[in-house]
Amino acid sequence: MTKLPLFPASIVGSIPRPLVVRELIEKPEWNEADRHTMDAAVRFVVALQEKAGLDVVNDGEWRRRSYIGVIAELAHGFTLEVNPVDGRPWTVVTEKLTPKPAGFIAAEARFVKEVARVATKITLPAPALLGERLWDKDRSGKAYPTREDFVRDCVAPLRAEIALLRDMGVEMVQIDDPHLCLFVDPDVRKSYDDPDRAADFAVEMINETVRGFDGIKFAVHLCRRAGARVRGEKHHAGTYGPILNQLNKLKVQHLTMEFTAAGADDLESLSRLREDFELGLGVVDVTPGAPEAAALIVSRVERALTRIDKTRITLNPDCGFAPGSAARVDTDEVYLKLKAEAEAARILRARYA
Repeated sequence: MTKLPLFPASIVGSIPRPLVVRELIEKPEWNEADRHTMDAAVRFVVALQEKAGLDVVNDGEWRRRSYIGVIAELAHGFTLEVNPVDGRPWTVVTEKLTPKPAGFIAAEARFVKEVARVATKITLPAPALLGERLWDKDRSGKAYPTREDFVRDCVAPLRAEIALLRDMGVEMVQIDDPHLCLFVDPDVRKSYDDPDRAADFAVEMINETVRGFDGIKFAVHLCRRAGARVRGEKHHAGTYGPILNQLNKLKVQHLTMEFTAAGADDLESLSRLREDFELGLGVVDVTPGAPEAAALIVSRVERALTRIDKTRITLNPDCGFAPGSAARVDTDEVYLKLKAEAEAARILRARYA
């Protein structure tokens, strides 16, 4: 594995897709020219991150229609529909899952490993998140009478990809679970008969997904949908306090967390996390149009340093930069924010090495 410096600078996941990429991922079938174009696009987005100075990069999730709907590339049983609530594309489970040949996500990772000169990460959706977004009582009930039944069946195809990722030497597998983080919000908790049980189940399914894999670092990405700032949706409030018990049960080595949003920078909660966790602090605000300077990012990290040892901290944005297929975010702005993040990391190394 690539040895990382102190205060490594990383990405969370998505980077805005240019039109040519959006057109490609909507095509039902690709020819050789399409594959060549996508490979060239991914080379560019990796180069963009490396030029910005990041120590850990990915492919911007540019080969995926959806960071959640990617599960449909791993298993049969889904249909692509239009969500009647918001009119957006909606992947929904309608039949019992049967496995597709493993390797879709592994192929993404293999290409990134080939072209990147620094460490790499790859992202997977959490099983419980898939249950929240892709199970519908009316559309899914015949195949899966309960949401939990569907969630349990999502574990196996995710584990099949992880086995391939481990064998090719990917440095980090990040499991995205903003659903788990929503249990910080009092309003969300009120909507569940037993919110702690639901959060426990989400953790149980993550632990089952990563069980038994050695030689690979696992992360869980937590956010209250920071990406909602791109789409104008509600941003859920609350500190990490209500889910600390669940977080400390996660069998992973790293937590990728928001840190710029109100409540997310609660140092009391962060200091109560298990000391063996690395903490990927979301010290770069992904809100479009919000300028980020290296000095501001440094100040956020130094605030955390009053309670957390420097060797546990990595730097990252507080969410992906392109949440949702409809999001339109300026790529140059993203590049400048990543440059500021990398510059902040260099300043911190010089001060604390």
